[in-house]
Amino acid sequence: MNKPDELHQARQRAAARRAAGVVVDFDPARLSLARRLTAWPRTRLARAVDITPSAITQYEKGQTKPTLPVLEKLADCLEVPVEFLRAGSPVPGLSAAGAHFRSLRSTTVLQRDQALSFGELALAVFTALEHHVELPPVGLPELDVPAELDPSAIATLADQAREEMGIPAGPVPHIVRLLEAHGVAVVRLEDASKKVDAFSHQQGQRPLVLLSPAKQDKARSRFDAAHELGHLLMHHDVEPGSRLVEQQAHTFAADFLTPASQIIGDLPDKLDWVVFHQLKRRWGISLKALVVRAHTLGRINPTTYQRGMRQLSTWGYPEPGSLGPPEAPVLLPRALELVGPTDDTLAQLADDCGLPIGQVKRIWHACGGAEIRPAVTFTSIDEQA
Repeated sequence: MNKPDELHQARQRAAARRAAGVVVDFDPARLSLARRLTAWPRTRLARAVDITPSAITQYEKGQTKPTLPVLEKLADCLEVPVEFLRAGSPVPGLSAAGAHFRSLRSTTVLQRDQALSFGELALAVFTALEHHVELPPVGLPELDVPAELDPSAIATLADQAREEMGIPAGPVPHIVRLLEAHGVAVVRLEDASKKVDAFSHQQGQRPLVLLSPAKQDKARSRFDAAHELGHLLMHHDVEPGSRLVEQQAHTFAADFLTPASQIIGDLPDKLDWVVFHQLKRRWGISLKALVVRAHTLGRINPTTYQRGMRQLSTWGYPEPGSLGPPEAPVLLPRALELVGPTDDTLAQLADDCGLPIGQVKRIWHACGGAEIRPAVTFTSIDEQA
């Protein structure tokens, strides 16, 4: 086909699109959300819809609007109803620049965008729910964070956080419920996001912590949650992603879950795995975290520490002595119980936030909701009569 013919056909396609008319109530943000949920790059979506990548970019920026036939193709490719791409209740956007992703090098931009878009869905559901029930207000401690965050300063901040969050001496009973009680939306990412580690964000209406689905281990999941709490309390104006920032959050988690003054006397001065297992069950953190803690607090020397790391590496993951499944969020399911029958409430939330019911159920499951199954009921012979 020569260039004049190609140009003629392109003009015909453009004329057909103009004749179909643009969709006046098209929502650019919802198209971006749907595309990121599927982890599709713009180039792939453009090929599937038979338009240019620049057209997708213009749609998502609100510079142009698609015609109804194009909108229908977009919805079909992204597996969402056409109505999802029309203007509805705004879905809160989360900037990648404000997300404390722990594994920037091992995850792609598309994977991080997919995880962020899932967080946006979660916040939209929480916002809709607050029209029906009063959720815990955001009440995280406001700590006076020094410019220089050395280990001593971080330990002091962790102690202050424990005190202000009402944690008595000893282990934190349930770190996820502690976060929820202070107004944090806690969501467990779906299996599709296993390459994305736990991360946090605080640019929405309430702080958000997303836990990794890959760590089906209570000890490691608890440490992850405390790590993200460290970000929420210490790193308001810090550019995320650096090794230093991640190490600071890691140090905070260790101090928050196992305060030095409370655990140092119980840590062995040698590789006594029986004692380490006892401490694991008591404090709810991993053997690896305990060995690191013993080294950091000077209970074991560097040589012993290296031997411990080699032994843990030999055992592999999951390490011995599982504490069971990870802690699950409970805030959303319990709030829904107060509103009414689950199916009806989920349908109402979907209508309130302009999301497909399937997307709302995804968030319901990710926040600890049990699978909803249809119930079979029988009518007695007497009732039939």
